Amino acid sequence: MSWNESNGGKKPRDPWGGGNQGPPDLDEALRKLQRQIGDFFGGKSSGGGNKATSSLLILAFFAVAFVWALSGFYQVDEQERAVVLRFGKYFDTVQPGLQWNPPLVDEVIVVNTTKVRAASFREIMLTQDENIVEVRLSVQYVIDDPTKFVLEVRDPERSLQHAAQSALRHVVGDMPMDMVLTEGRAGIALDVQERLQNYIRLYGTGIRISKVNVDESNPPSQVQAAFDDVIKAREDEERVKNEAEAYANGIVPEARGKAQRQLEEADAYKEQVIANAEGEADRFNKLLEEFKKAPAVTRERLYIDAIEDVLSNTSKVMVDVEGGNNMIYLPLDKIAPSRLQNNRALDIDSSNIRELTNAVREQLRLDAAVTGENRRGGR
Repeated sequence: MSWNESNGGKKPRDPWGGGNQGPPDLDEALRKLQRQIGDFFGGKSSGGGNKATSSLLILAFFAVAFVWALSGFYQVDEQERAVVLRFGKYFDTVQPGLQWNPPLVDEVIVVNTTKVRAASFREIMLTQDENIVEVRLSVQYVIDDPTKFVLEVRDPERSLQHAAQSALRHVVGDMPMDMVLTEGRAGIALDVQERLQNYIRLYGTGIRISKVNVDESNPPSQVQAAFDDVIKAREDEERVKNEAEAYANGIVPEARGKAQRQLEEADAYKEQVIANAEGEADRFNKLLEEFKKAPAVTRERLYIDAIEDVLSNTSKVMVDVEGGNNMIYLPLDKIAPSRLQNNRALDIDSSNIRELTNAVREQLRLDAAVTGENRRGGR
């Protein structure tokens, strides 16, 4: 038996608990809620104007609550971090993503922690040798700790400027002017970066120095012309030094080569003289042994060799005829022309001269014999 038939055939039972009532009226339920809220705010449920006012107040309340809740959502990018202050006191550091904090209660400060920031400074200071220089410095940095950057120091970037000026003055004050103006810039940048990072860490600014560059280092404008002259003179000095070194590099090896050649020639001459002397001594010893064996023959041979050596270097020939008192002079340099008419050279060596001499001697001997016979026949 169904639920509406268990009443003994009477009218169907009402599922809503009433007799003849239907489902509850939504408008009536809303009116009851409005009356309760109106009573809570001191209004009266009997008047129509009060009902409308209460409805508007309720709608306004819900709208304000919705807008307040909606305004609490915010997005933190990947390169950012958010520092949350609740009633002015540090509460949390929010990581990247979609976040919500109650507005008017929490204050959210978003800080970019990957962006490379830059700051430039120009300072006039004294060097170690009491000269004035003007240095322009650029500092690149990132925010390493957003909490310290926001809360620890009132103005971190101004603190960075003061720390950079202090570090630069300390480093430049320990260097001479020449180093600051020329090749000392790289060293200045490294020293300033190290000292500046220590200062910033002690201050607690949350800044990390990534790079320091010395853009310019010049003398003051009032004495710029004098410094330009000094720099030009130094450049000329370096140029002359380089030219002198190049000239020395070309001359010194050549001089050393000539000296080495002369030393080697002297050593060769020394060896030659010693060898000749030793050879002459050895030849003399051997000649002495032969002289002891046959003195007359050796003496004659030495005489002939000496005469041959002397006469081989001259073009004049002296002929001694046996049985006569006169010596015949043969001018071979005039008899034998230096060249033939067909431009062929005439080769006259010692053998040709000896043959010619023997022929002339034989002819003179024959002439002398004929002359002697004629004289005897005439008597």
